[in-house]
Amino acid sequence: MTSLNGLRLILHGIADLLAWPVMIGLLLAAAVTLVALGGTLRLALVRRRQPRPASAIERLDQARQGSTDDPLSLRLEHILMDTEQRAWRSVSRLRLLVRIGPALGLMGTLIPMAHALQGLAEGQMPALAGNMVTAFAATVLGLAISVVAYLLATTQERWARRDGAELALYAERLLARDNEGSHE
Repeated sequence: MTSLNGLRLILHGIADLLAWPVMIGLLLAAAVTLVALGGTLRLALVRRRQPRPASAIERLDQARQGSTDDPLSLRLEHILMDTEQRAWRSVSRLRLLVRIGPALGLMGTLIPMAHALQGLAEGQMPALAGNMVTAFAATVLGLAISVVAYLLATTQERWARRDGAELALYAERLLARDNEGSHE
């Protein structure tokens, strides 16, 4: 056996070891995508009934009435940063799925393709067909994860920007009212 054949066997063995984790990863990513889809649809219904980010506005109002040593501007800024960070965390998770879905799909395609080619070389048509079906299913699932996650991330990003701007404007109004009250 030449050293090149030895390297091929090692690479083939590593690919075989990755088959299960890749397929499980694809299924987990699909499940996470479905949960994110449900959460986004639920949030869309909530936003349709109440378009303003009510919980953050309540927190801003409470900060105005709070009696801490920090000035109002710092309390409001802290709430705005916390709210923005929460919104973008969800978008970041979806962006990760946008990238991971196709990568897992490609790996889930190429690993069974090696076995399909082996089946072809040995004349085992059922093995060839079974591995090809698995390969194509992995590709489709990986791309579907990516497309759905991209659409959800785009929607949530738009909401986060709109909410951030609306909350910043509301905080500015609170500061203006507070300044008017302190000058009287």
